[in-house]
Amino acid sequence: MILEELRSLLCQLGDHIRDAVVESRKDGDITTRSAVAHESEADTIYAIDKISEAAIFEWFAKHWPASEPVEIVMEGIEDQGATTFPKISVNDTKWKCIIDPIDGTRGIMYDKRSAWALAGIAPQRGLVTKLSDIVVAAMTEIPTSKQWRADQVSAVKGQGIIAQSFDIFKKTHQQLPLKPSVASDFLHGFSSFCKFFPEGRVLTSSMEERLWHELYGLGSAKSPRIFDDQYISTGGQFYEILCGHDRLIADLRPLVLKKCGLDDSLVCHPYDSCCALLLQEAGAIYEDPFGNFPDAPLDTTSPVSWITYANAGLAKTARPVIQRIIQEMLL
Repeated sequence: MILEELRSLLCQLGDHIRDAVVESRKDGDITTRSAVAHESEADTIYAIDKISEAAIFEWFAKHWPASEPVEIVMEGIEDQGATTFPKISVNDTKWKCIIDPIDGTRGIMYDKRSAWALAGIAPQRGLVTKLSDIVVAAMTEIPTSKQWRADQVSAVKGQGIIAQSFDIFKKTHQQLPLKPSVASDFLHGFSSFCKFFPEGRVLTSSMEERLWHELYGLGSAKSPRIFDDQYISTGGQFYEILCGHDRLIADLRPLVLKKCGLDDSLVCHPYDSCCALLLQEAGAIYEDPFGNFPDAPLDTTSPVSWITYANAGLAKTARPVIQRIIQEMLL
């Protein structure tokens, strides 16, 4: 029963973050939201991130049950020491909760595309607590100003996903049927390798072209048959798999940037991928470049490389080719 209560709490937290960001747009403009507030070891913190950070502390102080003491792991608070609710020694906490308040900051602060509030919680195991220990996760959409609907997906490990939509204006909820694609091939669908920034883009694109050429041949049809979509949000990418829009997404930035001799701070971190449990519970395939679970400590700095396929059949088709390409081009 406690896991279901935790799922509900993480959903409520996501609701609170969403509402705080939506409300903040009424009094601010793009210039204000996109101002740099802080440069952390993991990423750049923008003004809009500070809004969500304040909302999180407010919510935990008011709503987190003292009977389930928790440590919070979140970008931007690393220098404060351990953050717990209630305020006790981290050694006395039962849970470790990793949060990305706004995954997709760069998109939402310019009102271009939805961001997502992400949260995952695991039994407290100190510094050895890992992504694979997460037993409850929830992701909540932070919509653009022109959207009327914001979606939310959550899960308790082993119990499947729960999805619902929220009407921003009517304040009503509706159950949302989500299902990854059952396509048997990648043709005429969306499949992407992450290349959000100029750094490493040429190498990533070369790998991508090689994959599709080996599977289907490039230039062999009258028009392109594989479509690319660069959604600058790991949570957003997970959602595109969950709802059946995308068939493959590969985020190999840690390996690509290392190969290029570049700084690897702007890569996927554990707080970005803390909702991977949802992919697994929905039946999608989520793995690292070598076919294992993309594990990492629940921290804000460890790099995470991952590949997700909408179904096992697609993974069987592409996995051996991708792994060979990675071996030859990145290692």
